[in-house]
Amino acid sequence: MKKAIFAGAIAALLSSTAAFAQMDELRIMAPAAPGGGWDQTARTIQSVIQAEGLASNIQVENVAGAGGTIGLQQFVNQSTGDPSATIVGGYVMVGAIIANNAPVTLADVTPIARLTGEYVVVVAPTDSEIENAEDLAEAMRADPGSVTWGGGSAGGVDHIAAGIFAQTADVDPRGLNYIPFSGGGEALAAILGGQVTVGISGYSEFAAQIEAGELKVIGITAPEPQDYVDAPTFVDQGFDVDVQNWRMIAAAPDITEEERAQLTETIRTMSESEAWANELETRGWVNTYLDGEEFQTYLQEEIEATTAILSELGISQ
Repeated sequence: MKKAIFAGAIAALLSSTAAFAQMDELRIMAPAAPGGGWDQTARTIQSVIQAEGLASNIQVENVAGAGGTIGLQQFVNQSTGDPSATIVGGYVMVGAIIANNAPVTLADVTPIARLTGEYVVVVAPTDSEIENAEDLAEAMRADPGSVTWGGGSAGGVDHIAAGIFAQTADVDPRGLNYIPFSGGGEALAAILGGQVTVGISGYSEFAAQIEAGELKVIGITAPEPQDYVDAPTFVDQGFDVDVQNWRMIAAAPDITEEERAQLTETIRTMSESEAWANELETRGWVNTYLDGEEFQTYLQEEIEATTAILSELGISQ
């Protein structure tokens, strides 16, 4: 009897292993240039899945442009029905689709899972008169145009977070003086050089200057304090700004339910591995894993909320 039970357990294990082994090929599109957040996400997935033996042949392809929408359109046009094709994306892509009136949207792909999240911080030079969120709000109420914000692309998470802050400060978001920069280095130089009043981006973009005492954190867009930065949240300062720059992975359109289930199980197994946890800790990413119907509901809510705020910012139709 014991031998039969043992044999059954071994058979189940082999069956599970075989299911993973069926993924002979996995292709991941990073819809951005090498080195950015989506590229790092795609290559981290690649290395962890290889290390865990969840797929045998894994390739990453970069297709940059227009906040990920160029890559997204190529992915939809060329990968329909292909169970080996995936694409990474996230909050920035949601805004870019709306801002660019993209011909394809996330409704054209098969969402698999939200993987990681990163909150953004608002910073100012240490000698700035702005010390906290209320100081920033008062300056904007007095003269919105005089307060310049330096951040990432128009319609992206930085711009959205700034717009939400304006709303909570009782300032018309359409009056927001937001200056987009193509790269973190350019934004940082503008902040340190006094060309903008405040800067807004992921904490990792400013970490070195914050630790060196060159920049101070006005607030972080998290619902509660974060261990990696000694700074107050906007929520704790009375401003309901809860914005997360999340990243996701999606599959091609028109794959079967069985193919979707297998890919979801592979990504879930990856996310539960020690190798993935180590990568997140090393990179300063927060594990926000979510899949299935819960992720689809979350994604739809994010699209609706982003559409609303971009409309108020005058960016969408």
